[in-house]
Parts: sequence; structure tokens; C-alpha cells
Amino acid sequence: MALLRGLALSNRVLTPNKCFIPARLFGNGTNTLYQSGPQARFFPPSEGVMLLPGTFKNKVAFITGGGTGLGKAMTTALSSLGAECVIASRNLDVLKKTAEEISQQTKNKVHAVQCNVRDPASVEAAVDQLVNDVGLPDVVINNAAGNFISPSEKLSPNAWRTITDIVLNGTAYVTLDIGKRLIKAEKGAAFLAITTVYAESGSGFVVPSAAAKAGVEKLCTSLAAEWGRYGMRFNVIQPGPIKTKGAFSRLDPTGQFEKSLIEKIPVGRLGTPGEIANLATYLCSDYASWVSGAIIRMDGGEYVSMAGEFNSLKEVTKEQWAMMESMIRSTKGS
Repeated sequence: MALLRGLALSNRVLTPNKCFIPARLFGNGTNTLYQSGPQARFFPPSEGVMLLPGTFKNKVAFITGGGTGLGKAMTTALSSLGAECVIASRNLDVLKKTAEEISQQTKNKVHAVQCNVRDPASVEAAVDQLVNDVGLPDVVINNAAGNFISPSEKLSPNAWRTITDIVLNGTAYVTLDIGKRLIKAEKGAAFLAITTVYAESGSGFVVPSAAAKAGVEKLCTSLAAEWGRYGMRFNVIQPGPIKTKGAFSRLDPTGQFEKSLIEKIPVGRLGTPGEIANLATYLCSDYASWVSGAIIRMDGGEYVSMAGEFNSLKEVTKEQWAMMESMIRSTKGS
């Protein structure tokens, strides 16, 4: 357990009483750092809700990890577009506060349901409450997650199990429980999972998270193929680094890590919760009814920038290019 009390890459330290938000969030203490590259002026964030008012009128949305971070942003966007939202996590006090805050802002009811996604019985009870209070959902967002950094040789079985239970098993329990009820009721729904860019590439020092997130993506693409016949769609968003308050204070107290990250992002800045929320609402809306089985990376180009073997050549000056071109032209033979 000492390992689980170490540094966190989510927006909080792992505790027994929380659901977790699967975003990589960066800041300096409790203040958000607004560092950016010069090119960021071409790519200003637009966080206003992009879909038409009433897009989710008369629809029910169920969001795990909806009390904070990306979950809160997605819930706010859905609620503002007319959805009756139900947010779930372990910490009922945080959920109730968030539900009240969003309800006051959007004038639409937001419900708080306590749920430990690692426990199938807790998931079943939460879904029972969801159905009894508002009915079967039209939108399901699997957002609860957890993460921490550690050399893999120091991982204990409990550390591995903690992350995979929350991320992979928790997503499966929620999806299968709700999916079976939807099939029985002959009702369709849009499912969305929030993963991460390294679910695709893998990454050292976050191996349980990488493995679990990759499993979530295969769960979604597999069910997109199998359960489309029942009226269900499944899609995935892979967020890159997201800007929020206070979330990277233990790893980046000086802001230097954020600066180095931005240098790797072609767009020249971190993302925002509102940008993820806009993509999420689109994928869960009827406007995206032909989108299923998609895994969409939203990271400002970070992944492709880091993956390209010769991308570091952007540091070469015009003078250096001229010199190298001359050397290349003078090369003879193969």
C-alpha cells in the first residue's frame, strides 16, 4: 500500500474511497500554468458547448468518475445540452456537491449515485438505482480510472490489481451490466470510454495503466462489432495532457515538466477539459450515429510528434540545413 500512496499521474492520490479520472493533468501547486509555445496562437482553445441546445433533451446519461476533472466537464456539457445526468463514484460527498453545482448552472437535474466500480455488486446496486430513478441510460461514459508511476520491478500484486480492477474490470462491469439490461429492454445506447494515448503505444513506469487501458479499448471495439445489432455504439477518446488546477504539484512543482511537454506538442499547448467534453458529447449524440468502434486521439499532435524518428530535425537551423544539403549533394555512390 505504500506504493499506492506514491506519486500520482491522475488528478489525485489513490485512496480507497475515490473513483479516478484518467487524465494526465499538469499544474504548479494549486495554480494552473499557462505556458505555451509561440504556435499556440494559431490554436486557441474553444470550450463553449458546440452542439445545438436540446441535443440531449429527454435523454439520460450515466458517467462514472463524474464528480471531478474530465468527468465533471463532460457531465456539465451533457447537462447543458438537456441530458438528465447521473454521476457515480465512491465519494458521495464530492458527487453531491458537483451534482448541485452543475444543476444550478444548467437548470437540469443531476443525480449522484455512490458506486465502487471494482465491485460487481456495487455496480449492480448503482445501476438499479439509476434505472429506478431515471430509467435506462441513452449515454454511458466509462471515465473512472486510476494511475500512479512506479518502476515495474517494484510493483506488487496488489498494486497491479488496484489499477486493473478500477480501469479494466470496472469498465467491464459497468458496460456488461447496463448492456445486458439494454438488450433485454430492446433499447439502444451510446457508450464512450476515456483511455490515454499510451494505451496504443505502451509506456514504461505506468505498466498496469497501459495494459488496462489497452484492454478497455479492445473491450469497446469488440462490443462495437458484436452489440451493434442491439442498437449500441462504442467509441473511445485518448486524451493527451489536459490542463487543470493543482493536479501535477507533486511531480512538477517548478513547471519544468509542463514546459518540456509543450515542446513535444506541435499545437504548442496543453488541452482543456472543455475540448474533451465537446468531442465526448458529439460521439454520444445522434450526430455521430454512424461512428462506432472508433478510437480518437486528442492530444495536439503529441503522439505523432514523439513517434516520428526524424521529427527532432525541426531543431535544425536554416544554416545547418544548407550545410547538410551541400554535404548530401556531394555524396557519391550508394
